[in-house]
Amino acid sequence: MSDASLQPARASHPRAAEIEELLVGAVDLHCHSGPAAMPRILDHHEALMDCAAAKFRALVYKDHFYLGTAHAVILEKLVPDTGVRLFSGLALNNASGGFNPHAVDHAVKLGAKIIWMPTLSAANHIAVQASGQAKTFPKTAQKMLDPIPLTALDANGRVADPVKQILDLIAEADVILAGGHLSVQELFLVFEEARSRGVRKMLVNHPTYIVGCTEEDIRGLVALGAYMEHSICMFVEGRSKKFSPEQLARLIEVAGVERTVLCSDLGLVGSPRPVEGYREVVGTLLDLQIAKDDIRAMIGGHGAALLNL
Repeated sequence: MSDASLQPARASHPRAAEIEELLVGAVDLHCHSGPAAMPRILDHHEALMDCAAAKFRALVYKDHFYLGTAHAVILEKLVPDTGVRLFSGLALNNASGGFNPHAVDHAVKLGAKIIWMPTLSAANHIAVQASGQAKTFPKTAQKMLDPIPLTALDANGRVADPVKQILDLIAEADVILAGGHLSVQELFLVFEEARSRGVRKMLVNHPTYIVGCTEEDIRGLVALGAYMEHSICMFVEGRSKKFSPEQLARLIEVAGVERTVLCSDLGLVGSPRPVEGYREVVGTLLDLQIAKDDIRAMIGGHGAALLNL
């Protein structure tokens, strides 16, 4: 593949120069590049080179099945001088043993920057898919074993002991606790427990998709100290678009700029490449007359702080 083919097409937005300037220093905490069990439109190297061309500050690879930290470390060494820091983390799905403190301990000691609660294996995710409410969620290229549903709560409705141990490991390592695809009811209990155990960085992934947050829920989770991470893929043209610019503006208003993070959640087939998604959403934010300093905070500043950059 030629270097030219790795370069994303520039947006034709009338404020394209302003968009490019705002992308400098951006941080994507949620990039679905490959290799992956799900079909992806770009690999980790291509995602890095796109980010380097746009002068991003950092990129976090997310896979539902494996810890990508070793890939990030090696790729940063093999492709130096890009100006982009590479990171990854672990999603607590069946493939990593679910709520497995040993897997989390290994991940954070290897350098993982984020631990996601279960996504594909979350009981809530499985129930939402069965109800037909997540029809556009990507499928694996090959049939995988049926998931074993995971919940963060025990039989008494309290946070389970292995989850508490995982929260202690996250607190000790000072990495990000992400809610994954747990239900909003689970999130409140897990985040309350996390805060009591010293976890300082909490992130709710796409609160209005699968998770099921209302505006009141968003305010409550923000009050616990969580950031709302909205997936750019759901606001830009493509297979996963679900919400309007006006809905994005409202979600920013509800949580506040100071608690809103915009990350791509891109790499899936039928949608733009991650950096292209950033270009489109920044253009949307400018059209909504959101201040440039606020845009910088939501697409980069908060992410950098969460990564201790």
